[in-house]
Amino acid sequence: MYYGNIKNYDIADGEGVRVTLFVSGCTNHCKDCFQPQTWDFCYGKKYTEETEAEIMRLLANPNISGFTVLGGEPFEPENQKELVKLLKHIRETYPAMNIWSYTGFVYEKDLQAGQRKHTEVTDEMLSYLDVLVDGPFIAAKKNISLYFRGSENQRVIDMKKTRSEGKVILYHA
Repeated sequence: MYYGNIKNYDIADGEGVRVTLFVSGCTNHCKDCFQPQTWDFCYGKKYTEETEAEIMRLLANPNISGFTVLGGEPFEPENQKELVKLLKHIRETYPAMNIWSYTGFVYEKDLQAGQRKHTEVTDEMLSYLDVLVDGPFIAAKKNISLYFRGSENQRVIDMKKTRSEGKVILYHA
């Protein structure tokens, strides 16, 4: 897996001050994507054990309240295998840390068992998330007044409630 950037004080991609990992690789190719360079699966730097150690070091800062992974596309099968290990490590080390992910895929159409982006680790990866922002960016539905999303079709999903109730429950701050 490759990544384009790590932000150590991000306030735009989830609630509070966060560490954010921008992974590389995306097959969605949304029109007017704000980071089309990340479509390339080899964009940026190779993700290594040292990269993970750096993320864990940044998360140890008491001013950090959460971690976000976005891209590119975290739920590309090529990225899931590495990210599930990172998310598990974060959840085990910082159990109170809130974890968000952004995806251009739709939760119930693409990420459930038997669907096109579901892999042997997708369910585990989803189990570590507190919030999933899903859906492709659609330029015609762009709305800059929305919290934590760029277009009106995207949803901010409360994953804990979604798992417990068995249906999509939207997140309310």
